[in-house]
Amino acid sequence: MSSALSTDQYREQIWAELAKVARPDSRFHWDFSSFICDFIGSEKCSDRVLELDALKNRGNRQVFITPDNCLEDLRYKLIQRGIPFVMTTYGIVRGFYRLDPTTIPASDHHYAATLDGFDRYAVAMPLAELQKGEKFALLVTGGSAVSNNGVRFGKGHGYFDFEWAVLSELGLTDSSSVVADVVHDCQFVNEVMPAEKHDVVVDWVVTPTQAMHIDQSSRQSGRVFWELVPGTEFEHLGIVAELRAIQNLGPL
Repeated sequence: MSSALSTDQYREQIWAELAKVARPDSRFHWDFSSFICDFIGSEKCSDRVLELDALKNRGNRQVFITPDNCLEDLRYKLIQRGIPFVMTTYGIVRGFYRLDPTTIPASDHHYAATLDGFDRYAVAMPLAELQKGEKFALLVTGGSAVSNNGVRFGKGHGYFDFEWAVLSELGLTDSSSVVADVVHDCQFVNEVMPAEKHDVVVDWVVTPTQAMHIDQSSRQSGRVFWELVPGTEFEHLGIVAELRAIQNLGPL
């Protein structure tokens, strides 16, 4: 990968390489701007995530997984192991849901790991209810690209950054919460990239060939920068109204 490129140039290079290993989406096909794709080798990534201490030593703390295609196998393996997890619907349109593997017949474990199957078996978690739970030990996301200092970039929607911010505002993350980014090796950029104030820098970059730890010991819990929300796709989400009500804030 060439150095000193713009974000757009990196994205073009990465997507060209990603197309060689990506698994198309049933709705968005090869439009990488609309979804985080699955790829050859994602099963190896799942196995590496399962070995992270944050998951193995989580105790009663929660696990969060994004609804990305590359994490379907991880969701399946969590279900197989009886590990519940919280996930959002696509685009955070219907907010947060919790999946309890004990409610799923063994014959439907694979199905429940898909987005359609998750919808069938997961239970909606209003923010006030979610806030009553334990903090999150591990949060796993996919991504379009990630730098060697843990900055995710490329697709531009910022869903995970916003999910992290909301969970942090609810007091559900702390300095021991670990963030892992699952990507193909071609999506890793061995360059330092600048981070915006709302960006979530990750602790682990997990690829089919390795798990790279990035020291984020100085990272603070996130927050919602309300001044940035108007005019974005987040403005009219139900969880925005919910969170502002919890914080005794008026409408945007």
